[in-house]
Amino acid sequence: MMTRTLQIILLLVITGFSAPAQKRVMLWFDAHANFQRMSNADSIKFYLAKSKEVGVTDIVVDVKPITGFVLWKSKYAPELAEWGGHKVPKELNVLQTFIEEGHKLGLTIHASMNVFSGGHSKFKKGIIYEDRAAWQSINYLDTGLTKISDISSKYSGMLNPADPQVQQYQLNLLKELIQKHPGLDGVILDRVRYDGFEADFSPLSRKLFEKYTGKKVENFPQDIYSYTKKDGKSTKTPGPLYKQWIEWRASIIYNFFVEARKTAKKANKNIIFGDYTGAWYPTYYEVGVNWASNKFDVAKEFSWATPKYQKYGYAELLDLYTTGCYYYEVSKEEVHQSNTYRAARTEAGMSTQRSPVYSVEGSAERAMELTKGAAPVLGGLYVEQYEKNKDQFIKAMQMCLDKTDGLMIFDIVHIVQRNWWDAIQQVTGK
Repeated sequence: MMTRTLQIILLLVITGFSAPAQKRVMLWFDAHANFQRMSNADSIKFYLAKSKEVGVTDIVVDVKPITGFVLWKSKYAPELAEWGGHKVPKELNVLQTFIEEGHKLGLTIHASMNVFSGGHSKFKKGIIYEDRAAWQSINYLDTGLTKISDISSKYSGMLNPADPQVQQYQLNLLKELIQKHPGLDGVILDRVRYDGFEADFSPLSRKLFEKYTGKKVENFPQDIYSYTKKDGKSTKTPGPLYKQWIEWRASIIYNFFVEARKTAKKANKNIIFGDYTGAWYPTYYEVGVNWASNKFDVAKEFSWATPKYQKYGYAELLDLYTTGCYYYEVSKEEVHQSNTYRAARTEAGMSTQRSPVYSVEGSAERAMELTKGAAPVLGGLYVEQYEKNKDQFIKAMQMCLDKTDGLMIFDIVHIVQRNWWDAIQQVTGK
């Protein structure tokens, strides 16, 4: 007589039922923060095995950090062979080691590039401090036009994304990265954006904007916006070309993604082409980015958008999208339960507004809504925001898995420092 268990198995086979695929759980390795950890083959093997053990499925290796230096021997960019007193052994190919050892464990390996960044301001290191100074962003502050290398408050020395030379340089690096690393599963582009709304106001950007609009800008940059001072505080006042400027910047980023996808797929047709941005869409136009689906009518909801802005939504160009749901408050309910936000909001374009959207749950739901299924969405978390509250971190990870197509954790250095491996294991069930 057939057992009940066998009957169930037979029924599942007959009906064609298959168990749902495991959602991606992605762990990031920042190059600077993990330089010593990534500069030793045995260390790489150890942390890959540890990641696999707790249920991580995907690894992201940062091979072009904010300095613009790279973790491979390039004919275009300087090599990051030393950082913080540690050196990469000459015989070690960092990324290829991740690929080969990760594949032995069944892990998917992605390489990350900080695209339009060329300097680490804290250490004054990077290509903008060497032979690429002309590529750096010129920011329009209330004190005037200023090179980003002269702004002490900046973390990353951003480049001008509109510069054709800058774009071609990045595309060359993307092609070289893929071709030099057989077996690489994916690339995830990071910082494909402007530094902020104050960037870029170089003579080149003015010229390119005039070409886009077909008109001369009589008063630059005041026709974009001007500063009004009151009680010692400066505020931006939109000029007549304010919305067109927003639209043009989005077109620059969109068109770069078109070329980047072509470049990546030509180098390896099977490569997973991904992107990483912040989740705070209502203010992300400030960095020139429209990561939504081109089917989302932006102007209908946001007053800063022109009808044409929708055209520059690039979600359809992606195979994978990870969005930074960088909030301490996990549920939408939590946003209104406290008088102050627990985690600082210091990322580019980030709002201090109180809204259910500015929670892990709210931002994850919004990302799914705006991308309209164009690409799988992974909710991303910045571990440092949870300080010593492991339970809140666990809740946040579970929320990302519940509300999006997967989970991205930034960064392994914080997991190691806090020994929170068991937290990951708890949500993956491994």
